[in-house]
Amino acid sequence: MILLIGIVLVAGHNLLDNIHVAGNNLPAFGWALLHDQNFFNWNGRNILVGYPILPWIGIMALGYCIGNLYTPGYGARKRKKTLLIIGSSAILLFVLIRLINEYGDPSHWSLQSSVVYTFLSFIKVTKYPPSLLYALMTLGPALLFLAFTENIKSSLSRVISVYGRVPMFYYIIHIFLIHLVTMLAAELFTDFSWKVWILKEPLWFTQTLKGYGFSLGIVYLVWILIVIAVYPLCKWYDRYKQSHKEKWWLSYF
Repeated sequence: MILLIGIVLVAGHNLLDNIHVAGNNLPAFGWALLHDQNFFNWNGRNILVGYPILPWIGIMALGYCIGNLYTPGYGARKRKKTLLIIGSSAILLFVLIRLINEYGDPSHWSLQSSVVYTFLSFIKVTKYPPSLLYALMTLGPALLFLAFTENIKSSLSRVISVYGRVPMFYYIIHIFLIHLVTMLAAELFTDFSWKVWILKEPLWFTQTLKGYGFSLGIVYLVWILIVIAVYPLCKWYDRYKQSHKEKWWLSYF
């Protein structure tokens, strides 16, 4: 039943793409929570409903079912075969549905000025909320990755697995750290004050940051350094979770 619910939500929620509830009211807010990402104004403040729950619940349900492949009674060889079949099928479905260009994502692709830009248009799918095509394009390769890397045992794999065991903890910590580093960088290396990063509106709408930024190389370097910087905290929390399994709430954070 959980598998069926997951498939229906992931595969069928794009049928609701053309349903919109207008206004700055409770029905519109409720529909945004379910499916239609939207902005609202409350006491003069903009509120973004960025994560409509229907498609995400579907993906979570499918992930819950995939967990059955990792139970003690499920053999490694059988698991690899199953992951390869599901992952390859997801990628093939993505290509076929995207070629039809009628369903699976609110944005259609189109021929561009070059092959590269046409390809980018082809893979430009919607993440908020995650469309059927987005789920197929990302989860398919992820399942293939799981199939091919299960038996890799190395220092690097042990480090990466620490992040994988505390994903929500890592996610929250790294966002706050990135924001603090950004404020510090604005003050020390730009003509902007750190206060410019006390955002009063969504990042992609603000005009106050026009002209701010660093090269892509610097961005990647900072990203790598932040990932490394949070590793000790993630490792500590991982150990804490492993030694306090009686605390049920730790599995949700």
